[in-house]
Amino acid sequence: MNEDELRARLRGEMASLTPPPPLSTAATLGVARRANVRHRAVWASVGTAAVVLAVTGFAAVATPDGRVYQPGGPPVAPDASGDTAKPWPTGPDGRPQEDRTARAGTKYDEGAKLLRDVVAIVPTGYSTPDDPPNPPDGQLTLRTHQAQFEATVDGVDRWSYSTSVAVAQGEGTGRVIVEVHEAGTHELPTEPCALAQTFWGMEGECQVETVGTAQVGVVVRPGRDDRLDQWSAYRHPDGVVVYVAQGKKLDELRPELTKLPFSVPQLAALAIDERFHLK
Repeated sequence: MNEDELRARLRGEMASLTPPPPLSTAATLGVARRANVRHRAVWASVGTAAVVLAVTGFAAVATPDGRVYQPGGPPVAPDASGDTAKPWPTGPDGRPQEDRTARAGTKYDEGAKLLRDVVAIVPTGYSTPDDPPNPPDGQLTLRTHQAQFEATVDGVDRWSYSTSVAVAQGEGTGRVIVEVHEAGTHELPTEPCALAQTFWGMEGECQVETVGTAQVGVVVRPGRDDRLDQWSAYRHPDGVVVYVAQGKKLDELRPELTKLPFSVPQLAALAIDERFHLK
């Protein structure tokens, strides 16, 4: 067989093969997105596991208040001593919650009301955009609220409530956050600035503001952790703790505000606002 005959036979073999179907752009992008999601999920899991293992040395689930629970078995909630002898609080359907977050009932309603109250305090000149029906992937939610079980203290379930509201002015978007802890949920400092510096574990330059007879701690400039720009903290005489925070930046996808919504005295006054005195 000479060289020309070999080429002819190879061309004949190639022509007899069934060609593969053309690539679908949508399908290819879908595969890439799914791979990217799996990649992010794996790294998120690895990060969480690393934190848990660093603290506990075994595979477990860490709750926002630092307590650690091993997975497996029915979900249980701690009492003040850290014991996990009782189920999560009972929901409106008469069954224990699946986890710390209330998804219906009076506690959920309290969290939803807190969101409405925060929207109501945003000053004139700022808007509070709501989430679109189908927000883009990776975009931070514009409005959130949560009621979370914290602990059982002296036979009474204690809760915390939080809400975050996006505030916009011109091209910029920032946020306002309010977080409320019922009395006895945590052992928090009583000194105003020490209390303020416990918020999200952040520290910064703090000053005490006097509002009527109340002393309110206000962090006016954050330290190395700059997720937020300013926040206030107040402990009511009955032990309820309120944090009110504001930030010029909502996320990396939007321009930030040129000016914070509240002045320092206004931020301090909001911490003692009775609308946020949940108990």
